[in-house]
Amino acid sequence: MNLSDDSDPARHYRRTMGLDRITLSQFRNHRATRLDGTAKFNLLIGENGAGKTNVLEALSLLAPGRGLRRAALPEIPAKDGTGGFAVSADLADAVTLGTGVRPERPGRRVVQVNGAEVPAVRLGEWLSVGWLTPAMDRLFAEGAGARRRFLDRLVLALEPGHARNAARLEGALRERNRLLSDEHEPDPQWLDAIEMQLAEAGAEVAQARVRLITRLAEALDALPDAPFARPALAYQPGGPTDPAELTAELAATRRRDRAAQRTLTGPHRDELAVTMAGKDQPAADCSTGEQKAMLIAITLAHAGLLDPGRPGLLLLDEVAAHLDPLRREALFDRLRGGPAQVWLTGTELAPFDAIADEAAVWRVSEGLAERLA
Repeated sequence: MNLSDDSDPARHYRRTMGLDRITLSQFRNHRATRLDGTAKFNLLIGENGAGKTNVLEALSLLAPGRGLRRAALPEIPAKDGTGGFAVSADLADAVTLGTGVRPERPGRRVVQVNGAEVPAVRLGEWLSVGWLTPAMDRLFAEGAGARRRFLDRLVLALEPGHARNAARLEGALRERNRLLSDEHEPDPQWLDAIEMQLAEAGAEVAQARVRLITRLAEALDALPDAPFARPALAYQPGGPTDPAELTAELAATRRRDRAAQRTLTGPHRDELAVTMAGKDQPAADCSTGEQKAMLIAITLAHAGLLDPGRPGLLLLDEVAAHLDPLRREALFDRLRGGPAQVWLTGTELAPFDAIADEAAVWRVSEGLAERLA
């Protein structure tokens, strides 16, 4: 097969939608790994600890944020390397995305598009990235912060500007909390200015979350009841979503918040409430299997909302191994019909028999990736 031939469907897919020529340098246990010739489905097969999830983590860093492990930058470089790392990939329309850290500044992330340095929040303009990992299995039983991060990642995949609004909100919130916790009474006029910024950015963030949940709920309603459990979603705001109302609320609660030394009202306290529709039972009270099924249902519904004209990645870590053949087939069918390029990991190839003929496959071992198909 001639990969330079545009009549090849896989080549056309890579040029229009997916990533290709992915390189990892000094990234965890991958000293120098290159993945060429990607497809709609991409399988990373290997033993536990081989470095499969490290590849997914590297890909997740081609989006704004801290990636699927939320690791601190100094934790990522190879232990016996230079102290830096790099990840790059080719995208449609001759765009190359890259990110990493330089050895001399291990705490500062560098992001480049075609070699030009850009802010990390702009990565979402070129690529949408979502993921599902075993660490997320307890998402519904954890604190609200984990669900907000999950929700924001889903929003970002649909609305790239969400990253900038979230960063503005975080900055204003951090500054207001600093002023409130100072031993000296803060300047009211300075608080006025900070609260206005917080309210404006916070309203944008909250309204984007509402839009996402509304669309996601409609998509979930359209999915069949089986074989995955259907979740019902509800948005529980942590404060007013109108900027003027939130500004007034922040001004009125300064004394209370100063006593608490933190801001107690606003979108940083939003909650995503999830229940199992068939049982009308909170997700946190459902079985581990039911929670996993609801997460998969949300992931599939969200994947169907992605813009077909904007490249997207879906990273699924050890998902297929925990599903019976019926659910695996349903998962692959729905992923096949979506616009995202899909990356899956597993310890063996057998669970992926249904897609093996159409997938790019790598055997991963000790930080090395060998192309099998």
